[in-house]
Amino acid sequence: MSTPAEIRAQAAMFVMQVADEGRSLDALLENRSDAPQERGLLRSLSYGSVRWYWRLLAVLKKLCSQSTEDLQPEVRALALVGLYQLLHTDIAAHAAVAETVEAARVLKLHRATGLLNAILRRCQRESELLSTGVDTQISARYAHPQWLVTQLQKDWPSRAEQILEANNQHPPFWLRVNARHHDRDQYRALLAAQGISSTVSEYAPEAVLLEQAVEVFSLPGFKEGWVSVQDAAAQLAAHLLATQPNQRVLDACAAPGGKTCHILELQPNITELVALDVSGERMKRVRGNLKRMELDASLIVGSAADPAAWWDGVPFDRILLDVPCSATGVIRRHPDIKLLRRAEDITHLSMRQADMLNKIWPLLVPGGRLVYASCSSLRIENAAVISAFLESHDDAQDITTEATARFGHVMASMNEPSLPGEQQVGWAIPAGTDGMDGFYYACLQKRG
Repeated sequence: MSTPAEIRAQAAMFVMQVADEGRSLDALLENRSDAPQERGLLRSLSYGSVRWYWRLLAVLKKLCSQSTEDLQPEVRALALVGLYQLLHTDIAAHAAVAETVEAARVLKLHRATGLLNAILRRCQRESELLSTGVDTQISARYAHPQWLVTQLQKDWPSRAEQILEANNQHPPFWLRVNARHHDRDQYRALLAAQGISSTVSEYAPEAVLLEQAVEVFSLPGFKEGWVSVQDAAAQLAAHLLATQPNQRVLDACAAPGGKTCHILELQPNITELVALDVSGERMKRVRGNLKRMELDASLIVGSAADPAAWWDGVPFDRILLDVPCSATGVIRRHPDIKLLRRAEDITHLSMRQADMLNKIWPLLVPGGRLVYASCSSLRIENAAVISAFLESHDDAQDITTEATARFGHVMASMNEPSLPGEQQVGWAIPAGTDGMDGFYYACLQKRG
């Protein structure tokens, strides 16, 4: 059993590894064997401190007598974990201070105990004044790096703060009901019978939102493939693809396989679904999901940017291209994105996305449909990529408005108006809309 101080020490090490070493918080917390109560506190402190990192750092700069950059990384991270407890949790202040100072001893940072104690005690005394001071800066108030705040304000002039606020919310627990076994109302009845309350999505027909998170294996029929965990926005992909019987389908960049399974659940009579991913390790997750759902697909390890290495020459009627992106639309699920992404990464990502789209387009039959998807909130990865592609491909037509007609006014109400000189293409969903993640879709048809 770990002591409270040891848990705080471990959380601080995780914060340091994310902020200073570029490590993934999910990976750091994966496969740990902590007791449930310890694991819950460790995850809460780690994710919370990373989620509010930029605000906590601004507070620390106000409290610290020396430059925060001169602090030993472990000391800086431990101070942030302590400040998180005082400013963003219900943990008793005396326990937060005492256990965080004791955590310094656990990490053999004995000389830092006085400094940490002074910082945290002062925060106790001046918390309201400190919060007022740092929150005048929007980047500190919403705990996002300034480059991302600036970009969101440019891309979403009337919704930037809505998105920033949504990014800091606790992620909702969305399920996707397998239509091969139950419809949504039938499955909600099964949940209700177990005392699990739920609501539905206005947009995704198979989506169910749990009022409280539960262990997935406690869900009715989870082992049997009756249900999967997937955000409602991600569930729109299979519907926009509109796969028909006897079609050949490609799910490019398929891992972890949620969209692959959904496509097969909605249309069991396709000729073949090819699931492609560049990572053999991630392809194991696709295989595992297909097995649990009792579904079949052809799995290929390869790159969407290099079809010559794997394509058999038989074209596809439908292609889902879920591109690697900045993931700025799913920050609430992965708050370390605020620390791991850099402004200079975005241009590189958009070039990679454009290359994938250009390389995969020739694999589509005339009259076929390609759905471009990303979980980015940034135009450069979304509308800008699609606009440039349409300008350079006379055989490509944006049919997103037609494909989303079933949503009526909803599509128009979510899209931000296009910028001067920019064509309005695709469907941009701002984070937090109906509890959904931020997503972008563009439906492209190849002229015959």
